Amino acid sequence: MRAHLGDQLVIESTTTGATRRDGEIVGLHHEDGTPPYDVRWSDTDEVTLVFPGADAHVHPVEHVRHETAGESARPMADEARAASAGNPGDIGRRVAVERGRQRLSREETARRARMAPGYLAYLEEQPSDPSVGALIRLADALGTTVAALRGGGIDLPSGRGQAVPHPQLRDLGPDECRGLLSTHGVGRIAVSAPDGRPAVVPVNYEVVDDTVVFRTAPDSLPAAAVGTEVAFEVDQVDEALSQGWSVLAVGPAGVITDPDTVRRLTERAHTTPWPGGEREMWVSIRPTSVTGRRITAADR
Repeated sequence: MRAHLGDQLVIESTTTGATRRDGEIVGLHHEDGTPPYDVRWSDTDEVTLVFPGADAHVHPVEHVRHETAGESARPMADEARAASAGNPGDIGRRVAVERGRQRLSREETARRARMAPGYLAYLEEQPSDPSVGALIRLADALGTTVAALRGGGIDLPSGRGQAVPHPQLRDLGPDECRGLLSTHGVGRIAVSAPDGRPAVVPVNYEVVDDTVVFRTAPDSLPAAAVGTEVAFEVDQVDEALSQGWSVLAVGPAGVITDPDTVRRLTERAHTTPWPGGEREMWVSIRPTSVTGRRITAADR
C-alpha cells in the first residue's frame, strides 16, 4: 500500500463491503508512501497513527477532492468545484501569502485548519491539489474563501463587496504610512506618458532608507518618471470584510547611477520585476509627502 498526503484512507468490512470509517491522510512517515499514516478521521476530526490492515484501502486525492464531510459543507464545496479551473500548483503559494498577510505561523494555521503542520508544509511547498475538505478548513482558518485560494476571481478588480454597515474612514499618521509602505510588493506610479497623457503603471518596488525604488527598462513608461515629481500609491484590500488601506507618496524621481548602490539593490531585492526581460534601470522616489487612509468597521 502506498499513499500521498491528502489521499483518503477508507476502512471497510471485508464481509459486507460497508464503510466503517474514512479519513484524510495528513502525515507520512516514509518517503515512499508506505504505512503507517497520520489520519484525520472524518467522524471525529482526530488525528491518529494508523497501521492499515487488510480491510483498508486508499482513495487517491484526485478521486476524492470533490467529496465533502456533510451537508453543512456543501455551499463551500460547490464554490471549490466552480473554482477548480485554477492551477493546482498555485494553491500553496496563495495559502502562504494569505498566511503571511494574517501574520500566522505555519503551526498556528495548521492548528486552526485541523491538519498536521507537515501536511500544510507540503501544500505550500509542492504542487498539489488538496481535497475540498482541506481547502474548506484552510479557507476558514485564514478568513478567506475556497475560491480565493483556488484563484477564482483573479481577473476581476478588487472591492466588489458591499460596504460594512458602519464603516469608519480615518487618516493614517506618518509613522503608520511609512510602516505600511515599507512592506514592499506591488505599487502604482502615476506619470505623464511621452505624449502628455497621464498614466498609472504597477511596479514591483522596495523601500530603502525611506526611499521608494523600483527596476524598469529605459524605454518603458515607468522610466518617464525620471526628472519629474510623481505620485506613488500602494494599498491592500480585504475583500471579505470590505476594508483596507492605501498610502500615497509624492516626491521627485531620479535614476540611480552609482554602481555599488545598483549592485546592492539588485542583490537584496525581495522580488524581480514581474514582466521579466532586461529591466536593470533603478529609479528612486524620495517622498516629500506621505499620506494614507484606512477603512474599517466602526467598532474596530
